[in-house]
Amino acid sequence: MPFTIDLVWSECNEIFVLLCFHLHRRRGHRPDRSREIRLTPAEVVCGLVPAEDEPYWTADAVPMRFNKRGVCRWTKRTRTEIRASRRQQKEWNMSELLQTDHRIKVLLVDDQPIVAEAVRRMLEPESDIDFHYCNSAAEALGVAKELSPTIILQDLVMPDIDGLLLLKFYRANAVTRDIPVVVLSSQEEAVTKAKAFELGASDYLVKLPNRIELVARVRHHSRGYIHLLERNEAFQSLRESQATLAEDVAQAEKYVTSLLPEKMSTDSVVTDWTFIPSSKLGGDSFGYHWIDDDHLACYLLDVCGHGVRAALMSVSAMNVLRAESLPGCDFRNVSQVLSALNNAFLMDQHNQMYFTIWYGVYHKKTRELNYSGAGHPPALLISGPPDAPTRCQQLESQGPINGVIEDLTYDAVTVSVEPGARLYLYSDGVSELHKPDESMWTFQEFLKAMAAPLAVGESALERIRTTGQTIQGGMPFLDDFSILELRLI
Repeated sequence: MPFTIDLVWSECNEIFVLLCFHLHRRRGHRPDRSREIRLTPAEVVCGLVPAEDEPYWTADAVPMRFNKRGVCRWTKRTRTEIRASRRQQKEWNMSELLQTDHRIKVLLVDDQPIVAEAVRRMLEPESDIDFHYCNSAAEALGVAKELSPTIILQDLVMPDIDGLLLLKFYRANAVTRDIPVVVLSSQEEAVTKAKAFELGASDYLVKLPNRIELVARVRHHSRGYIHLLERNEAFQSLRESQATLAEDVAQAEKYVTSLLPEKMSTDSVVTDWTFIPSSKLGGDSFGYHWIDDDHLACYLLDVCGHGVRAALMSVSAMNVLRAESLPGCDFRNVSQVLSALNNAFLMDQHNQMYFTIWYGVYHKKTRELNYSGAGHPPALLISGPPDAPTRCQQLESQGPINGVIEDLTYDAVTVSVEPGARLYLYSDGVSELHKPDESMWTFQEFLKAMAAPLAVGESALERIRTTGQTIQGGMPFLDDFSILELRLI
């Protein structure tokens, strides 16, 4: 039943109209096709078409005629028409993506010109089919490589080279390997057919076939081969895009790495670090710098997610800390720093991105470490000789994640540092590793590995990196592997 729309419009006799109710089918809502709708000229709409495979009813533009009273009637298009329209649209979109026009090209290899003329006349009415002919078996492979047909019609019996032997040549050549080959024979023999299919024939026809059948088979096999070419082109385009993306990520990795601080060696502090970006590029960054002659700031932050977006936010936060560019903030006051950093990087203003951070300030004269954290894994303060059993103290990060809510406060904690103690800041990419059996490396196992005595000349960072790679069975790290060591002499 068509429904009526009473339009406030008297000037137009014929226009395109569009109606989109956006009724959600999951709630069981459907339009009332009997009601009348009053619309202004700017709201002239019409033409709902239900789509069973979509969550919403969609709209299609259809031409409408209006009578003198301004009343138009809508007739539902069939679902078959709509699906055909959508299928055509997808084909257009794909052709635009591939930017390659593959016409059907038929190559007939036959030594009899009369057969060639008959086939040519059969295909001549088809405007989208190009016909090519080769009468020499010796030249057939070369012609096929140069022409790149979408289908080869190969005569079975030819002088000098047998048609089945040519079939072998086609399948052995990289250019013609996938081109459909239809064997033409004057006899229908089961043994010959079996041999042809065994050697890679796509089809078998007794010549001369009916014109309708020949055209149908040519279109069928050519369409399959063209789809293969389009798929290969899409894969090639994808590989090129992935290569470009990988290069961009690699450049981003180099940029992030270039911003990390130079390793420091003074009479009071010696630093070392390891940074291994994940294959997807994470959001880790860290740094340290002297605020004044007595206070050393150190920090490590981890932005949620992966990719360039996370890396950019991480670099932004690191630059703010390194440049001490939070207005009115004393960077020796860790509580003040985290509160100001929280307000500067609120999720609502940064595309719903947030980060965790551990921030500490070491006072060289008093040997005190003042620290606070925002949802970050605890730093480790390891005291005692490196080659003997040590005491491992966890400096917990008890504050909320940075950027979630405005005006958060962060409590500070102060600890004394023994001479020669080692402070480790790290991201969860170091402590949360996946074993080959898909189980997780526990935090207690991580603590045990960090606190274990070091051999003479052994690096704690090199050992934990090697341990991590062994735990993952040699697989690449799924997250940034970032760990910072400060030896407080």
